[in-house]
Amino acid sequence: MQLISLITDYGSTDYYSAELKAALYKNCEHIRILDVTHSVRVYDISLAAYHLKNILASLPKESINIISVNNYYDRNPVYLVFENEGMYFIGPDNGVFSMVFDDLQNVHTIDLSTLTGRQVHQIYAHAAACIHHGLPLDEFSVPVTEYNSRISFRPVVTGNQIKATIIHVDQYENVITNLSKELFEKSRDGRAFSIYYKPNEPIEMLSRHYGEVGHGETLAWFNSANLLEIAINMGQASSTLHLFANETIQIDFH
Repeated sequence: MQLISLITDYGSTDYYSAELKAALYKNCEHIRILDVTHSVRVYDISLAAYHLKNILASLPKESINIISVNNYYDRNPVYLVFENEGMYFIGPDNGVFSMVFDDLQNVHTIDLSTLTGRQVHQIYAHAAACIHHGLPLDEFSVPVTEYNSRISFRPVVTGNQIKATIIHVDQYENVITNLSKELFEKSRDGRAFSIYYKPNEPIEMLSRHYGEVGHGETLAWFNSANLLEIAINMGQASSTLHLFANETIQIDFH
């Protein structure tokens, strides 16, 4: 059975995600649906890209992966479909895919003239059904050479300092930044460091997991996505430390 994964900003209190899934089941005979998340902050394509980037390695070949976030980004929005490394991707041309993939080939826009319904769930279900039934992309979409591109927010690096941005607060209120372990170690170059977050005492060591500190203690570590995370063991870092999305974390080297 073919896997269809979903990343949306639909939330869990409305019928929108169910409407999309019902359309997929109606148009595709043998599929499984993977709900990656429906809790992306409304219109936040950076967070949508974060979730897609971190689930990519776990997705099987031939999977169809739909991002439905900020669909009406323009007066005349268009919707992309493409294949990359044996997987298919469908979503709005709002720059979200450029934040995940460095270079895309064979990108198409879905041909809306062949659809009877123009609502987003109908558009995505139609494209997924075409792929599911083995149609080549050229039969239901149009090749394009240009698509919208966005640059992801990157940490600001100077000789003795990094300023990282909080990009996500997860279910446990762990605070996740955009600083990768690779960039941290390259900038650190063996030096000691202090991680400053608002008027709290700095963190001056990295943990390997949450249990390396006592209950209620603050820690910093590079999580499974290899991004710097600030957490409280058995606690809620975001509300306790007053750290929220889009705020800055400072790392000084000395």
